Amino acid sequence: MPETEKTASPLVEVKDLVKHFPIRGGVFLKEIASVKAVDGVSLSIHEGETLGLVGESGCGKTTLGRLILRLEEPTAGEIYFQGENILTYRPSRMRALRREMQIVFQDPFSSLNPRKTVAEIVGEPLRVHGIGSRREREERVLNLLEVVGMRRESLRRYPHQFSGGQRQRIGVARALALNPKLIICDEAVSALDVSIQAQVINLLQDLQGEFGLTYLFISHDLSVVEHVSNRVAVMYLGKIVEIAASDDLYTTPLHPYTQALLSASPIPDPTTRRQRILLKGDVPSPIDPPSGCRFHTRCLYARELCSRDEPRRRRQGYQRNKAHPEPLPSPRCMAGLRDFVREPATRQGLTLCYQ
Repeated sequence: MPETEKTASPLVEVKDLVKHFPIRGGVFLKEIASVKAVDGVSLSIHEGETLGLVGESGCGKTTLGRLILRLEEPTAGEIYFQGENILTYRPSRMRALRREMQIVFQDPFSSLNPRKTVAEIVGEPLRVHGIGSRREREERVLNLLEVVGMRRESLRRYPHQFSGGQRQRIGVARALALNPKLIICDEAVSALDVSIQAQVINLLQDLQGEFGLTYLFISHDLSVVEHVSNRVAVMYLGKIVEIAASDDLYTTPLHPYTQALLSASPIPDPTTRRQRILLKGDVPSPIDPPSGCRFHTRCLYARELCSRDEPRRRRQGYQRNKAHPEPLPSPRCMAGLRDFVREPATRQGLTLCYQ
C-alpha cells in the first residue's frame, strides 16, 4: 500500500514499553527469573493507516498488541492514545475507552462463546456499554452482519454451525459494534485457508476505507503484511529492529534480521528464486537474552561491540527506523545505503547505532 507523509500527531504512540512475566519458584514462590516478552519498544500508529508487525513466533508481537489495549499491564513504559497516557486511567475511564479500541483474535472459534448465538455475541459490546434499546441493538447487529457479508438467518445460530471464515467475520462484526478507531488484528487470518484469507483481508480493507479504521496487523505471513500495510515493523526477541514504509522494507531491507526473514518468504513465481540467508543457531531464550544487540548471536556481520553495547535507534524522518551499526558489511545492505544517498526524497530517514 502507498505510504504517505504523516504530519498530525499519531493516534497511538508507545514509548519504551516493557513487559516482563515473572517466573516463580521455591517454597515461598519468590520471583527467580522473568520472561522478557517486550523490552523497550517504541512505535507510533497514525490515524487511518495500517501498521504491520512481523517476526518469529515468540518474539512478543501478541503481547505488544495486548499491552496497547491494556489487556496486559506493562512493567514499564508509556502508552498514548489520542495524546493521552492511558496508563493513568482509572478502571471506569478505561472501560469507556474500550469503545475506541478493539481486537480481532487469532482463533475464530475459541474467541466466540459457544453458548451464545451470533446475535448475543455481536450485540454484547452494545449491551455492556448500555448503547440503545433492545430493538435498536438488534437492528445494529443486523446491520453489522450485512456489512461483513453474513445473512439474517445467522442471527440465531451458534459458532459451531459456521465455517472458520464465517466465524472470523463474526469476530470482525463484534469488533466493529462500538465504532472503534483502532482495531488490533492478532493473526486474524493465520488459522484460515488461502481463499478464505483473501476474503477476510479484502473485507478488512473495505471496512477501513468505509469507516476510516486504523489497524495494527500482527502476522507472521510476510506476503499478507506486504499487501495490507502502509508501514511494517520487524520484531525480534522483544525489540523492534526495523520500521519502514512497506515498499521500502520489502525492496531494500536494511537490518540483517529483516533480510533473512524476507529471504525465507517464497515468491509466487517458479522461475524466480531468492538467495536464502541461513541464520546460525536458535533463537535465544527471552528469559536470558544476549547482552548488547540481541541478534548478534545469529548475525552474519556481528562485531565485538555488538555483544557489548545495545544499539541505540536514531530516527531521521518518518519512513526509516532501524537498529544496527553502520556501515553494514553486507553488499545488499550497502546497496540500500547507496539508494538512500541517491534518493533522499524517498529514503527520508535511517537509524544509526553506536553513535
